[in-house]
Amino acid sequence: MNFTGFTMVELITTKRDGDALPPDALRWIISEYTADRIPDYQMSAFLMAIVFNGMSSTELGAWTDAMLHSGDVLDLSAVTKPKIDKHSTGGVGDKISIPLAPIVAACGIAVPMMSGRGLGHTGGTLDKLESIKGFSTTIDPSDFADQLDDLGVAMVGQSETLVPADRRIYALRDATGTVPSVPLISSSIMSKKLAEDLDGLLLDVKVGSGAFMKTVEEATTLAETMVGIGERHGTPVTALLTNMSQPLGRAVGNANEIAESIDVLRGGGPEDIRRLTVRFAVEMLLLAGERDVDTANARVTEAIDSGAAFEVMVALVQRQGGDPAVIENTDLLPSAAHEHVLAAPRSGVVTRCDAYEIGVAGVRLGAGRATKKDDVDPAVGFLIEAKVGDVIEKGEPLALIAYNDESKLHSAIEALAGAWDIASDVGAAPAPTEGLILGEIRS
Repeated sequence: MNFTGFTMVELITTKRDGDALPPDALRWIISEYTADRIPDYQMSAFLMAIVFNGMSSTELGAWTDAMLHSGDVLDLSAVTKPKIDKHSTGGVGDKISIPLAPIVAACGIAVPMMSGRGLGHTGGTLDKLESIKGFSTTIDPSDFADQLDDLGVAMVGQSETLVPADRRIYALRDATGTVPSVPLISSSIMSKKLAEDLDGLLLDVKVGSGAFMKTVEEATTLAETMVGIGERHGTPVTALLTNMSQPLGRAVGNANEIAESIDVLRGGGPEDIRRLTVRFAVEMLLLAGERDVDTANARVTEAIDSGAAFEVMVALVQRQGGDPAVIENTDLLPSAAHEHVLAAPRSGVVTRCDAYEIGVAGVRLGAGRATKKDDVDPAVGFLIEAKVGDVIEKGEPLALIAYNDESKLHSAIEALAGAWDIASDVGAAPAPTEGLILGEIRS
C-alpha cells in the first residue's frame, strides 16, 4: 500500500464531505493509528465525520476487517465445547452478562466473554467486575483456552494485542461524543467478537432513551448490520432488541450491580433481570446446537435452581484472582460513606423512569467516566425504588443514592431532576414488565 500522496487531513475532509473512501485508505488509517502515527485529535475528527456521514457497506467491511486484524486473533480450536458469547450495546443497570455467563457455562457451553468498560452514560461489565476485591479482567492468552476448558467461562477485557485498534478507538469515542453511530458501534463489537474464534454470538441491542439507538428502526438497522457482518465471516448471530427506556433491575452503579447479579444466581433478583437472563441463556444454548426451546429452558432453570451456576461464579472469581468470600457475602463489596433519599415531589403513578438521565447522573456521581482517564468509584450508585407502573406517595423514595463526594451528589441530583414523571391517574402507566423484547433478527 502506498499512501505517500495522501494525508490524514485529506482523508478526514473526504469523509467530512460525505464521499466514500477506498478500502486501502481505511486499512491505512487503522494501521497508522495503531502504530501511533495518527494523533488522537485527527482520529477524533475522522470518527465525527463517520458519525455525521456514515459508511457504505464496502467501507464498513474494510474498516471492521482492518480492526479485527490490527493485532492478534485468538485460536480456541482446542476448546471442544461450543464457544458462544453475548454482547450488549450498552444500557443503564444492565448487569445481565454477569449472571448470564456462569449460567450458560453451567449448561456445558464455553463462554469466552470479552467485555468493555463504561461508555458514555452506560455502565461497563469490566468496571462492575473490578468492584470485586482482587478480580483481574486480564488473562494471559496462553491461559485463556485452559480456563475455558476447566470452567467453561472467562470474563475479560481486551488484551494489549487483541484488536488494539478497537481498544484505543473505544476509549476515544467515549470522550469525544462519537459513540452513537451504527458503523462505529457495529465495527467495534464485531471486530472483538470475531477475534474470539466463536461458534455463535448473541447480541443484545438496546432500544430507548438509555440506549444509543433510540428507536426500534435504528436498533433494527444496527442489528441487521452486525448480523450481516457475522454472516460474511461465517459466524451465526442472533440479535434481540430489548427495551432500555428505564434502567434494568433496581441497582445502577458497579458494586451494587454485582450484588444484584448474585441475587439472580441464587434464584432471586428483580423480575426484568431474571426474565432477560433466562431468555438470553436459552438463546445461547440454541446457538450452541440445542434444538428444543423447552429443553433449553429446563437446562437453564436447573443450572440456577441447583446452585450449579452460583458455584461456577464462585470458581470464576477465584480463578481470576478475586475474593470468593465476596460472592458468598455481598456485604463485603465496596460501600459508600453516605446515602441520600431522593423523594417523590407528588403522589401518583410513575409513567416515566428515564434511563438516560439516570445514567448521566451515575457518571456525575462517579460511577462512570466523564473522560477516558477518569477513575470509577465502585461504591457509588443508585437503588431505584420507583419504576414505571409503580404507585407512589409524596415523600416516598424514588431512589436511594449512595455517594462519597458531596459536590458530586449535588451534580447527580441536578441530572435526576427530570428523570421521573408522576401522573395523578393511576391507570396512566403501562405494565412495568411488558415489552422487554422488542424484536429479533437471526442469521
